[in-house]
Parts: sequence; structure tokens; C-alpha cells
Amino acid sequence: MSLTKAGQICIFLVFALAALPAFGAEMTVDAINSAEPSKTTLSNDKPTPAGVRLQVLLDRAHFSPGEIDGRFGENARKALRAYTEAQQLPSSDALTDEVWKALRADDRPATMTYTVAEQDVAGPFLRKLPSRMEEMKGIPKLSFTSPREALAEKFHMSEQLLAALNPGRQFDRAGETIVVVDSTHGGSAASPTKADRIEIDKRRQTVKLFDKSNVLIGFYPATVGSEEKPSPSGTFKVTEISRNPTYRYNPAYHFKDVRSHRPFKINPGPNNPVGTVWINLSAEGYGIHGTPSPGKISKVQSHGCVRLTNWDAERVAASVSKGTQVAFVDGSG
Repeated sequence: MSLTKAGQICIFLVFALAALPAFGAEMTVDAINSAEPSKTTLSNDKPTPAGVRLQVLLDRAHFSPGEIDGRFGENARKALRAYTEAQQLPSSDALTDEVWKALRADDRPATMTYTVAEQDVAGPFLRKLPSRMEEMKGIPKLSFTSPREALAEKFHMSEQLLAALNPGRQFDRAGETIVVVDSTHGGSAASPTKADRIEIDKRRQTVKLFDKSNVLIGFYPATVGSEEKPSPSGTFKVTEISRNPTYRYNPAYHFKDVRSHRPFKINPGPNNPVGTVWINLSAEGYGIHGTPSPGKISKVQSHGCVRLTNWDAERVAASVSKGTQVAFVDGSG
């Protein structure tokens, strides 16, 4: 399905990849599954086994840390703070014994083995994702660039963490057994709880879903607007949900680094500028959508729209429907 007019004014900003994190020899299955997060085992500077386990448990509890990379960074802290508040405990970025006890009630291992399937390696894959939007037009599908990228997104992981857990493994070989994180939610495979309203915090860069009883049922780190083009304020509604959207560029919006004076379209795919789903809002020109760069969530600016990882955008899309209320607020702190 093509994007509505609103989709035309949202664009993914291309940034150079950050330096790859260093993974020590301690990043093993046993180390992750037995890790006890603390001030000394969590780090914003480098991935740790404790960081992986904490992120997995938060993700399972519907408090997304974004891309699972083993760092106790901004997005993991946001998720932990929201989880702490939901547990009706004093809000804090620190992991207390009480909060950790609640999280580890889910005592399943944080990792699991997975056998690479034929569909994981079937492709087609892009040889290289173009850095300029004009270069994306005409490509039949904005696919993943490799099986490794596809597998990392499938399990909500960074590619670097996936590689660190699987030294010497071949991600492009069907039948290969690899180690991945297990962020699946426990219980039955019932339909997701429906959200009665969405709250988007422009200052904290977060998205929260609440049910009819005002219970927080989902939390997601986000990229919300920019100083140049801030997101709107007020309450709106979901008007349309488009999965695998086609992106249509309108030159009237004069996006930075786009030189084309003619409209063009970019075909669907996970590396499409708005990812795998577009949730259109009644505020003209705004929506909630995915991204081809999950590691950049909350770390770069958008053009006014609300950007989530593809998997988080898909979770939100599964929980909302046409008419769901969406409130933009300017939270404190």
C-alpha cells in the first residue's frame, strides 16, 4: 500500500555508521544467562552479558530497549525507568533489587539456538543500500543487505551482537545453527492487547500505549521530531495503517540532501525510508513508522514524524486501529 500525503513529508536521515562496539571473550551464552546486572556489570561504554540479559527481559515485558546491543545506554535506561514506574516504584535509572526481582520472574534463558532457514537466506539482498534517496528509486525492493542484517532484525539484535555470539558461523547458510537472544513474550500466542490511546513524549523521545483501564501495556524508545521541524502538540487519531508502504517523495517539501525537482517513489522493504509500517495520523504530514537504522533510534532527528525500530512499529500497529487516540505531550526531564 502506498503512503498517504502525510507520508511524503517524513524522511529517513542517512548518517554514517558509528564505530563498532568491542565485545570481549566474556560474551558467551552461559555468561549472559547467569548474569546479575549491577552498577559494575552494566556499562554504557561497552556491551556486557548483564546488559544483554537486562535488555531481553525488558523487551519481553513490553518495555522495549530498542535494538538489543548489550549496552546500558539511553534507550535501555528509558525502558527501565518506565518499567519501574509501571511497577509503582520510585522512578530511577538504577536497577534496584526489587525491580530486578520482578524482571527475573521470567526465568527463561535470555538466549536460544536457531537454525537458519531457507527463507532467511533466499533474498534477494541489496548489494549496498544507497545513501541518497534519489539512488533508491527504481530498486525493485528495498531489501536487507545480507542474511546477517535480516537475522539481527528478526531477533531485535544489533548485527555486532549477533556476530559476537556466533564466531565462525555462516549466516548465509541454511541449516546452520546459531545463537540469538530470545525476546519472545511468554504465555499463549493470543492477539496483542488493544491500545485505547497512545502517548508520545516529545522531550523524552518515547511512545507509550495504554489500555482502557489506563494501564501501560507497551513502551518504546523513539525519535520524535527535531528543532528544525518539531512534532505537533495536541491530540489526534490514527487514520490508516499501511504495511510494507511505498514511499513517495514530493519535491515541494525540499528535503535536505535531496536534489530532485521531480516526484519519485521508493519501493517497499525493510530498508525503505519509513521501514515496514506507516501509521498515519490525523495531523497532516505526520505518522508513526519504522526505520532502516534501528541503532539510531533516539540518537538522530526526524522530520517531525515518530520513528521506531521496525519491530516496535509493527507491535504498535498490531495494537492500534483506525480511530485510536494519539496525544503528543512535552514531558519533563
